[in-house]
Amino acid sequence: MDVALTTPVAEGDPPKAGGPTGLVPGGAGGLRAISFAKPNRGLPRNREKDQIKERGYVPEVHAPILASVPQDLKDDLGRPFPLPERTQERIVSMAPNVTEILFALGLGDHVAGVTRFCDYPPEARSIRRIGGLVDPNIEVIQSLDPGLVIAFRGNPLRLVDRIRKLGLPVFVLDIGEGLEALFPLIAKIGRVTRSEERADALAAGLRRRLEAVDAAMSGAGTRPKVFVLLYGQGLWTCGGESYVDDIIGRAGGTNVASALPKKWILYKREQILKDDPDVIFILARSGKDFATGRDWLLRKARVESVAAVRSGKVYELDENAASRFGPRLVDVLDRMVRLLHPELFGERP
Repeated sequence: MDVALTTPVAEGDPPKAGGPTGLVPGGAGGLRAISFAKPNRGLPRNREKDQIKERGYVPEVHAPILASVPQDLKDDLGRPFPLPERTQERIVSMAPNVTEILFALGLGDHVAGVTRFCDYPPEARSIRRIGGLVDPNIEVIQSLDPGLVIAFRGNPLRLVDRIRKLGLPVFVLDIGEGLEALFPLIAKIGRVTRSEERADALAAGLRRRLEAVDAAMSGAGTRPKVFVLLYGQGLWTCGGESYVDDIIGRAGGTNVASALPKKWILYKREQILKDDPDVIFILARSGKDFATGRDWLLRKARVESVAAVRSGKVYELDENAASRFGPRLVDVLDRMVRLLHPELFGERP
């Protein structure tokens, strides 16, 4: 993520303003999308608040998670990175999902600096702030004397290069377009932090959960039509290039906007009425935000005639979890599949 977000300009263009990758946190509670050389289209990019194609199967045989990570490691910019002999004592994370994965690997005690959007797990909130995704304070990063800096797509490349020129080891990661991309991401972070066994264990646990969903979905008879609403930004929804589209498909739904070759799209009221989704998910940061978003959807967006509203199937999804390309996306998948197919879990529709 490297481009600041702003207000929507035209339908189909991510909002641009001061700003959310995939969904990536951008500011005080929303999403931000940015890119290194080109705009990231993970989530709409229009507020300074914090921010999948259906695969249909999971391979029966999986190569070891770390097998795809070469010994001569390169980051996602293709730059060679010399591997340390052991885990660095002081690591700076420049993105919330990276922070989340570092803690999931048991490396919280090694994290010396995080962005102001790194609020999960709660322990991350007490770590020294280095600024935001697009405006990290290079002087603060340098003062922390890190042995490793892990950057992500939301960090401007020019600033990443400035950090590198200071002699600090910077490893840059990019966002994936579906849940499967979580595994190489975890593997690379495990490799660069010399926590390969922990990364392998984390990935194996996530893999088991994905396979459990796939096994349950084998008994699904229908695929409800789904509309995902990003609270507070008009009728912004995910297109076919978003990893959220992948989650919908894997959860046994059909994204009504899947055919659109965008990650996020500003939808028209007429189109959602025509699509008539069976289920609507609102990405919100709290129950209060969800209630406000649902009220806006009914009163101002005027879509009360669609099937999801008439049947009461308007549900909340945790924006914080969905906006981080990290392990909690599997939690989002779990919730979505249970809401779309409660009959598979012995629950009433």
